[in-house]
Amino acid sequence: MIASCVIVDDEPLARNLMTDYVRKVPSLHLVAACANAMDAMEVLRKQPVDILFLDIQMPEITGITFLKVLQKRPLVIFTTAYSEYALEGYELDVVDYLLKPITLDRFLKAVDKALLRLQTPPATVAVTTSEQKPDFVFVKDGTRMVKILLDDILYVEGMKDYVTIHTREKKITSLQRMKALEEQLPSDKFIRIHHSYIIALKAIDVVHKNEVQIGQALLPVSDSYKKAFREFIEKNQMQ
Repeated sequence: MIASCVIVDDEPLARNLMTDYVRKVPSLHLVAACANAMDAMEVLRKQPVDILFLDIQMPEITGITFLKVLQKRPLVIFTTAYSEYALEGYELDVVDYLLKPITLDRFLKAVDKALLRLQTPPATVAVTTSEQKPDFVFVKDGTRMVKILLDDILYVEGMKDYVTIHTREKKITSLQRMKALEEQLPSDKFIRIHHSYIIALKAIDVVHKNEVQIGQALLPVSDSYKKAFREFIEKNQMQ
């Protein structure tokens, strides 16, 4: 791969040396050599780069301040005559910290580190990307839209083009098809057991043969949904 880079150093001799080093490395492409952070910022606004060779002690804006204000940071290799910034530099996750006078072999080691990091895909962060659905639904009740918390729903009963949502406190009948409502409800909390019934898993009190009891209601489990419901029960059965 060819890594693009920018040099930022207020000292002309140091800047020229780094430019010479960069040109010796076929894997590097020098985009610009800047005398200050402001010039470098303009370059980075126009073109993101892979590696930034950044001096620390510069007038007006230090390399560390410049690095902190960058919203999208390239990989950074500090080039400085001052060792006291090393700790802060590594806290900023810089690739390397080169002390002047910088030798070619030390420069190459730092470049190798940067290239390796560029070629290494970022570690996969083990994040459970559970689907973020709201914990409520709105249903039509005449001309009103009524908000119902999912946790309040016991079961849903379908009647042709209508559904009745049963909660512990009330029943709401809405002009809506079961299929449409089923798609709105999270599958880890609700299961369909019949053409006419969707139940909240947490609301189940008793399962007996082909019936589910929720409170005083006995709801049938039809043949079409029996297999999926049985698998759910077996999965959650105490062994």
